[in-house]
Amino acid sequence: MHVDQLSSAQLEQALAQAETDYQTLLSQNLSLDLTRGKPSAEQTALSNDLDGILAGNYVAEDGTDVRNYGGIDGLPEAKRLFAETLGVPADEMLIGGNASLTLMYQVVEFALNFGFTNPWKNGTGTPKVLCPVPGYDRHFSICQHLGIEMVTLPMLDTGPDMDEAERLTQELDNVCGIWCVPRFSNPTGCVYDDATLERLAKLPSLAQGDFLVLYDNAYAIHALTADAPKLGSIRDYAVAAGTEDHIIQFGSTSKVTLAGAGVAFMSSSKSTLTRFKNHLGFQTIGPDKVNQLRHVTFFKDFEGIMAHMDKHAAIMKPRFDAVLETLDRELSGTGMGSWIAPQGGYFVSFETRPGLAKTVVALAGDAGIKLTPAGATFPYGNDPADSNIRIAPSFPSIEDVQATMDAFVLCIKLATLRALVGKQ
Repeated sequence: MHVDQLSSAQLEQALAQAETDYQTLLSQNLSLDLTRGKPSAEQTALSNDLDGILAGNYVAEDGTDVRNYGGIDGLPEAKRLFAETLGVPADEMLIGGNASLTLMYQVVEFALNFGFTNPWKNGTGTPKVLCPVPGYDRHFSICQHLGIEMVTLPMLDTGPDMDEAERLTQELDNVCGIWCVPRFSNPTGCVYDDATLERLAKLPSLAQGDFLVLYDNAYAIHALTADAPKLGSIRDYAVAAGTEDHIIQFGSTSKVTLAGAGVAFMSSSKSTLTRFKNHLGFQTIGPDKVNQLRHVTFFKDFEGIMAHMDKHAAIMKPRFDAVLETLDRELSGTGMGSWIAPQGGYFVSFETRPGLAKTVVALAGDAGIKLTPAGATFPYGNDPADSNIRIAPSFPSIEDVQATMDAFVLCIKLATLRALVGKQ
């Protein structure tokens, strides 16, 4: 029954039971962690064969000895392989080191201080970037570290609220970009629809300065089921709108092979990549081409990547099922919260009743359960509604995921009932 339909006596009775259950939970001395979306050991083990796979053959297809300097934008065969992940031509690819976060930071710092056309910091007032919320905390950390003002933007089921994005871009001074996680968005799990992609591609033409769509396609191939929704091509829309210089896509194999030894890549127009490569030339003589060749040898082709991702899905889906089935069983129809059932990615986004997220996280923490801090999915750690909690079920065992979710729903019930009884 919905909590708003319970009588005072029923609320008191439910709260008493929840308090008793919580004391039992405290006595279990749990130590569980659902804080970060890390691959499990079972997932990383899928890529153990990367070790030694080159068998002493360090020569790329063009004759490059990958053990030596050079090749600042990556191996041609690596470009071809990972271009299919982003759905772009191979000659619009740059292959970097092991982390797409590094590439994103470098791009934003370059845009801020040097500019792909004009430096962001030379505009009117403090540079601003649109941040769909709830969103990815590391995107926000980049902006905060570099002194870029973050302007929040509501996230819809179809992607960012584009009416608001267009209004803010035109009305505010020095709006320089927008962060995006377009497929299985972090943390809501939504997939941007084609109408959103088309409007995103046109957004740079509405800005007054050097506007970038920072398109972090981190979960482009991380589907849980074969029928998961597809993502359209923002590149095609950008070419049609004439804004391809302003769309920069990012991706990596961090959650595909080895999180600490993957391959990161980015895509944009040839002219944009040329400007960025010139900038990189002052920082490095070249990326880890041995690792690039290892990955090409390991996967062979895009079909090999997708076969590998099917193995990931077989590991991940039971964990997501444990989360969603527990939420459905314990909270559906109660009015104690809402959530989205994603079909890919690494997270489940949960919304408590307003004002309760920090309380839930604290209750869980007291019971030995680490959750992502409330507010982490908003710029500056400030969720105005204090309602969003990101659940990351990938790393723990299925048994630990289930134990965590059993405890989580109890904390939701206790926080909600305490709030309702306290308001009587």
